[in-house]
Amino acid sequence: MTAESTVPSPGGQPRDLGFSPLSVMPARGTAAGFRFPARRPPARPASPLPLLAADLTAALVGSLVFARAPHGPLLMALLVAASMLLRTQTARPVPGVLDELPAVCGRIAVAWMALASLVAAHSPQHALSARTLLLGFLIQSAAASASRGLVHWRRRTARLTRPRTALVVGPAATAQRVASSVLRHPRSGVLPVGVVAEHPDGTDGLPVLTTGQEVQRALIQNGVRDVLCVHPSVRTQQGPLLRALAESGCAVWEVDADSPSYASNHQFAGFSCRRLDMGYGRRRGSVGKRALDVLVSGTLLALVSPLLLVCAVALRLSDGPGVVFRQERIGKNGRPFTLLKFRTHRPVDEHESATRWSVADEHRMSWFCRFLRRTSLDELLQLWNVFWGDMSLVGPRPERPYFVAKFSQTYPGYAARHRMRTGITGLAQIHGLRGDTSIEDRARFDNAYIDNWSLWQDICILLRTAASLVRPTGS
Repeated sequence: MTAESTVPSPGGQPRDLGFSPLSVMPARGTAAGFRFPARRPPARPASPLPLLAADLTAALVGSLVFARAPHGPLLMALLVAASMLLRTQTARPVPGVLDELPAVCGRIAVAWMALASLVAAHSPQHALSARTLLLGFLIQSAAASASRGLVHWRRRTARLTRPRTALVVGPAATAQRVASSVLRHPRSGVLPVGVVAEHPDGTDGLPVLTTGQEVQRALIQNGVRDVLCVHPSVRTQQGPLLRALAESGCAVWEVDADSPSYASNHQFAGFSCRRLDMGYGRRRGSVGKRALDVLVSGTLLALVSPLLLVCAVALRLSDGPGVVFRQERIGKNGRPFTLLKFRTHRPVDEHESATRWSVADEHRMSWFCRFLRRTSLDELLQLWNVFWGDMSLVGPRPERPYFVAKFSQTYPGYAARHRMRTGITGLAQIHGLRGDTSIEDRARFDNAYIDNWSLWQDICILLRTAASLVRPTGS
């Protein structure tokens, strides 16, 4: 059975929103979408303490060569300190001793050479002999290899006895092939329990989940903590599903099922993979983003304050009192805030203000109001929203509660835009998606921006926005 609904779409004709319950995408025209468990704490990475203890033990064992040397305790303390300062954590999940042996021996050699240089510089008469250096290096290297090998053995054993359950998302045939390979190599520590695909395709292997309810059931019953995406199209076609799984605490991985990339530090059964950041949790660089917001918005407010005063006076003289327009918008994580703009239109009542989509072609505007909108000068007051933390310079544009509820029900992925602070400009805006344009396209660009966020991308968007001001289009 197929349910159908028709909803008017800003920027286009009414849309036929047919959907099938056999789709793993959330049903358009319904508010349900995915109802996965509330966010679980993300799986904790392996603790660095065991390896830290192994390195400390090896340094103490190596320092025993100074037991009878002059100033032996001091030399032992210096060697331990140098070894701990130079230690590095490998990026591989559970490496073998041979995999990390060059790096471990290299830093141990550097620690011993640094200690020898320090002693020779401060006390030449007690300089370390070549025999002492070689013996200490060999003893510490052997102790480090043995102790770290024990830690890695325990971790591999734990991964074999308690593997992390996973769902494989992608075309059924490719997903079953990847799942079979991972099952044949339990040392990867991942146990696929189901395949998520639009159609079973008659393939043998793991159960094929084709509905949101089936995915939810598998997620809860099997305690799924990993999601493997095995086809490039999965990120775009199943974006809402992946974001829902990430929100529930799963780690999402993009697996290269056909052409291996040897630059990857992670592998599942020989398949190269990389962790996808689906935008949940505190992002690396978020402090830098906030610092950029405060610095740029504060500087611009200081520079354009005379212009703001001129606009306010001119607006007061041409359109009467009520220069500043305040409106409730929805920000990060669905929290409402009050957005500030220069008032360029006076709605009939509060209902029109909250539910009318666009007044870009409103003929009742004065010439000065139309000028403010065409040049986007009416948006300058939002620098205060940025400065106080309600918004960011770059991010998805905030919308009114009425439209957020409406678009979240109609367009998959629209609600996911609110996992980041809203902005004055964004990736969608520099691609011409302003005013009466496609909401579906906006949501896609906004989610692409969040999924691939970087501070440099913010700077590029700001520069492109500044360049576009010479050819304003209004909003």
